[in-house]
Order: sequence, then structure tokens, then C-alpha cells
Amino acid sequence: MVYCNLYDYDQVREVISCLEKVPLTIAAIVSFVDPWCALAAQLASERGLSAFSAEAMRLMENKMKTRAVLKNTLHNPRYLALPAYAGGRIHSANKLLPVVVKYIDSNGSRDVFYCPDRSTLFRNFQIIANLYPEGTILIEEYLDGPQYIVEVLAVNGEINIVAVVAQEIQLINGHFIITGYNLLVDPDPDFMGKLMMAVKTILDKFGFKHGPCHLEMRNVKGTWKLIEVNPRISGAGMNDMIEIGLGINLVRETLRLAMGEKVDLEPKHRIPTYAEYLVADTTGILHRITGRREVEKDPNVKRVYIKPRRGKLITPPTSLGDRYAYVIATGETDEAARANARAAAGKIRFIYEPLDPAINNLIHSQT
Repeated sequence: MVYCNLYDYDQVREVISCLEKVPLTIAAIVSFVDPWCALAAQLASERGLSAFSAEAMRLMENKMKTRAVLKNTLHNPRYLALPAYAGGRIHSANKLLPVVVKYIDSNGSRDVFYCPDRSTLFRNFQIIANLYPEGTILIEEYLDGPQYIVEVLAVNGEINIVAVVAQEIQLINGHFIITGYNLLVDPDPDFMGKLMMAVKTILDKFGFKHGPCHLEMRNVKGTWKLIEVNPRISGAGMNDMIEIGLGINLVRETLRLAMGEKVDLEPKHRIPTYAEYLVADTTGILHRITGRREVEKDPNVKRVYIKPRRGKLITPPTSLGDRYAYVIATGETDEAARANARAAAGKIRFIYEPLDPAINNLIHSQT
């Protein structure tokens, strides 16, 4: 592994050139991590490799540019963009209430707040403005309706919906935290037809022709609205879910596409699959975790992942990165898979020592 500053394009190019002198044959340049997906696509194009849609990816990496691309379409919510220093103009967003306020470069639900009224809007706007005083803040109308992740792999202009995953969302301390994912292994054809039309319209606006992306969509009274789009596969166990439920390893197929090889996106089976995530209720120092071995013996459980180690600080979630474990389980039906995953997750216990109340209050005042 060679370390370099990924924000310094010239340095990245120099490192790649050095690797070629080793000599190594570079067959593909790919990133699965924000915000370097567009950079990887650009570097691949410069070297004549099979390249993803770099400019479309660059637009997707910025929430303000995403809204501008979809201006005057049915798929945009009503929104307002303000510089961080323009807090005095927040009153112009009152007509949009309730709203979601977010930083334009946020990912994983970080720096995203639900604001039901003017006071919470003002407070949360100021929190983001203090973090990014030179940045731009988006204020979007809150969209009410079921939300889905749509995993896409575009191949030379052909848009392939590889998987659709329904999300279970909890509002925790003003933050949207996804705690459950239900893989739709046999979705209704009419549902899929309307969703495909919306996805194709959105990606056509971006000029996205080649590569991976995932869209978070809400169905608002029959109209598909875009929450956000990211130029990569969704993280946090999504590849495992898709492989368990459909037999498709989307990361592998993405790499094949990047290498100019033929991809295989045909489902090998259709097994109802659900992922349940665990979050902390209070702040403390982790001592130990119980229940994992018992859960792993459950024949319905296909994957158990636990992130924190002993001695780590754990807190209630302010972003998706604050989820500390997940269990992926299967069942005969969607309902059975959900029940199996939740029952298994309920057996995992985080044993930790609560922090001194003064320290706990200080941590929460900063989030």
C-alpha cells in the first residue's frame, strides 16, 4: 500500500506513474469511497482504461449540484441553498417547514438534521454553519413516504437496477438513522416499472452512462423523489446483503466493469434477506460484548458484524457511522427474515460504563 494525499491530484498521478515503473500493469482505477469516486474515474480515463462517467460522478458528490441538475423535474424536493454566513435569511425557508437541513458535502447522514419548526431550523443551521463557515447549506422540504436504496450498475448507457432495498428509518435526536434494510427479492412489476422510469430520467440528467451508483428514493404519494445519489455501491453490509439474497457480488461485478470485462447481473436465487443494525442509547466506554457466539450459531443468520472494540467510546448516533453492529438474516418470507434478524440482534449486548454526566453533556452539546 502506498500512502499519499488523495486531495492532491498531482501527487496521486505521480504515485500511479511510480507504480507503473515498478513495473506493474494497472488494469483499473476505482474508488468505493467518497469523495474519490470521480477522481478515480478521471484518472482511469487519462490512462485509457475502462472509465466510469467521471463528470456525472463529480456532480453526484455534491448535494447542491445534484439539486441543480434535477431542477424543474418532479424528482426534486422544494429546497433553498444558503451560504453558511447568511443565517439571517433562514426565515425565507419557513414556507418549506418541516425541513431537512444538511451540508452540501455530507455523506452517511452526517451533518443532516430534521427540523419540524423554526427554532430547530435556526439551531441546526447554526451548528452546520459553525462547522463549515465557508460552506453552503441546503434546506429541503421534508418528504413523507417509504424510502428505498436503488443499487444501479450502468453499462455503456444501459441502466441496470441490481437491487432495491426498503429502509427502516428512526429519528434519533433529530438525525435520520437507518436501522433496518429489507432486500426486495421479488418486487411488484408495476412498482419496478415506475421506479425504473424515474431512475433513468434522473441518471440521464446527470449524463451517467457507465459505472456504479446508488440512489436513495422516497415514494411520495406515487411520485419518486430523490433524497440523494452517490457514485458507488452503498456501504455497511450492502454487498453482503445482495450476495446473500440474490447471489450477485456487486463489488466484484463493478471491478469487472472497470476492467472492461463482461458483467453478470443475473440473480442466482431469490432469498428474503434483512439486515438489522444496533445503536447505543447512551454514551459510555465499552467493556465487552455478549451474545455474538449464540447468534452466529443461528442457521438463519448469515452475517454478524461488530465494529467497536473494548475500551472504545460509544455514543447515541448522529450519523450512519455511529451504528455499532449489524446482523443479516434470511427467512421464508420478508416478514420472517425481518423477525429472524431482529431476534438475533436483540441477543447482542454492549456492556459499557456510562460517562460522568458532565462529560456526557459536553459530548452531546457538540452534536
